Amino acid sequence: MILENGQMNQHGPWKIVNSHSVYTDPWLTVRRDDVIRPDGKPGTYSVVNLKPGVSVLAIDSKNNVYLTEEFHYGVGRVTLETVSGGIEADESPLLAAQRELQEEIGIKASTWHDLGRCDPFTASVVSPTSLFLACDLTIGDASPEGTEQIQCVKLSFSEAIEKVMNNEITHAPSCLVILKAARFLGIDF
Repeated sequence: MILENGQMNQHGPWKIVNSHSVYTDPWLTVRRDDVIRPDGKPGTYSVVNLKPGVSVLAIDSKNNVYLTEEFHYGVGRVTLETVSGGIEADESPLLAAQRELQEEIGIKASTWHDLGRCDPFTASVVSPTSLFLACDLTIGDASPEGTEQIQCVKLSFSEAIEKVMNNEITHAPSCLVILKAARFLGIDF
């Protein structure tokens, strides 16, 4: 894509001379920018845009949390995470969080707390993620998508915090929502 009127677009201390779409699918886009770097030299910079997402920590009245255990193709291993998924074009982050919680592990919540947003990556990947704490739970049947083989894992909140601190939970939005929920609920760690 050539910039309007052949002019460069200022992007912080960088100048974008030209942008090229490299790849697009329903989950991500990749673009390569021809740039003038902050040091004044020409270069290129590639950016991956992922579909915005949500991460949800479900907690019951006994301070048990409900996590997912699933093989993740990208990292090539089974990971322990909070419920996470993409926000559809017609959804708010809260509606996506509610849908993902029910689909992945069959839980509905009557109380929701928005714990903010995070950018799991900032250099070359744009992946805004909204974080939620779900309380007052009703456990039902999951309805995962065909690509998902998810096991629901019930842990005490303190066990989940320990798993974050011991690198047993490594998914960045999951780590952040667990620690933010602990602060929100006044739980020391």
